[in-house]
Amino acid sequence: MLQNQKKMILSPYISLYDVIVPKDNILRKINELVDFSFVYEELKSKYCLENGRSAINPIRMFKYLMLKAIYDLSDVDIVERSKYDMSFKFFLDMAPEDPVIEPSSLTKFRKLRLQDVNLLDMLIEKTVGLAIENGVIKSKSIIVDSTHTKARYNQKTPREVLMNYSKNLRKAVYNIDENLKNIMPPKVNNGILEDEIEYCKKLIKALKSNEALSNYPAVKEKINILEETIEDDLEKLALSKDEDAKIGHKTYDTSFFGYKTHIAMTEERIITAATVTSGEKHDGKQLRELVEKSIAGGIEVENIIGDAAYSEKENLEYAKEENIKLIAKLNKTITHGSKLKSHDFEYNKDADRYVCKAGHMSIKKTSTRPKKHAKDGQGTVESYFFDVEKCKHCPYKNGCYKEGAKTKSYSVSIKTNTHQEQMNFQEDDYFKEKSKHRYKIEAKNSELKHRHGYDVASSSGLLGMHLQGAVTIFVVNMKRIIKLLG
Repeated sequence: MLQNQKKMILSPYISLYDVIVPKDNILRKINELVDFSFVYEELKSKYCLENGRSAINPIRMFKYLMLKAIYDLSDVDIVERSKYDMSFKFFLDMAPEDPVIEPSSLTKFRKLRLQDVNLLDMLIEKTVGLAIENGVIKSKSIIVDSTHTKARYNQKTPREVLMNYSKNLRKAVYNIDENLKNIMPPKVNNGILEDEIEYCKKLIKALKSNEALSNYPAVKEKINILEETIEDDLEKLALSKDEDAKIGHKTYDTSFFGYKTHIAMTEERIITAATVTSGEKHDGKQLRELVEKSIAGGIEVENIIGDAAYSEKENLEYAKEENIKLIAKLNKTITHGSKLKSHDFEYNKDADRYVCKAGHMSIKKTSTRPKKHAKDGQGTVESYFFDVEKCKHCPYKNGCYKEGAKTKSYSVSIKTNTHQEQMNFQEDDYFKEKSKHRYKIEAKNSELKHRHGYDVASSSGLLGMHLQGAVTIFVVNMKRIIKLLG
């Protein structure tokens, strides 16, 4: 049963807060600035209003989640600290002598009360509304970027998994005879997954050639595990308890397993919109939604500032339709226009490679130019080649990979006159001046990760990531608003 959202605190010790919690305390300032009754109104439908035991006030439970985001502590630690930290009790609307909740209550609150609640958009809109109301947002530009968060479970990349299994296999061999090092193939350490797979195959072949050695139970077991891991391909390597997390690429030879949070932020560093996706999603595809959410929250958008990932043709056309200036440099390899099946292949600007629908990254690229364009520099074709061994077992191979083909490539035509309007705009002083503000969102991403624990997911699944993003961004925005208000 849910009781009235707020009760008057009757305690002979309530005056202690005036002595112990200073006026400039961040938690006191948040309490003074925000009316948290919106949390009660949003969540009361998740409770029974008439029957059962009295429920803990949802506002207090939500504030516990805020404390976790501010101080980057576990459920157990945050509850333990709320026993003796008077600023915590003041923030939680508790009397100094009140008992605290059981840590398990926070888990139940997240799972039972926050299901099907669009907390991310609701909390961001709340903070943006406060910022507008207090006059701290004056710019008409939003800066867009994404930040990655590693999954809580199975943070190892496929390459790291293979390295671990091959290391265990070598150890098993050396336990039998250390002199067998001379039959091992030379190790690779260049960060490329394909080379690591090839090394593992050579290692297995070398050990299997020694029948007596490969039949030792300890060695045979490790060979079987490594073989099975290679045969299962990348999709199997990426499996973990967190089924929503996916492999994303930061550069060609570095990757992460987890999620992306795509963010829009004003020049005053107030986050105005966010979307949470699995790690392999392309940054540019989120632009329209980020802009529309920002406008719905009350932000007037005249400029969008981003990197080359946002300069694809669809975004340029959208910005022109909405009379918005897109401050994003063109990258020739993502301006392929309406090429057949272009929606199945997305360009990764960091790796300078295309990624197919299945999440496989191209392993090399070539550049050619027809003879008739040898002098004018037009008509260049860039071809991106994929690993056909992966294509053979890919669930999307129908219509993409021709059975028996020895190569699989995706070609992009580059024309110097494509997007000439944007190319000219890039040389404008206004474009160059506005581009200088992009660093601000990099700093904001760093703050989310290093001060508020956003580098690693606190739970599994997209729902858990949405919740973590919602509370963390709410906290970060509130801190920024308080700072801007002085």
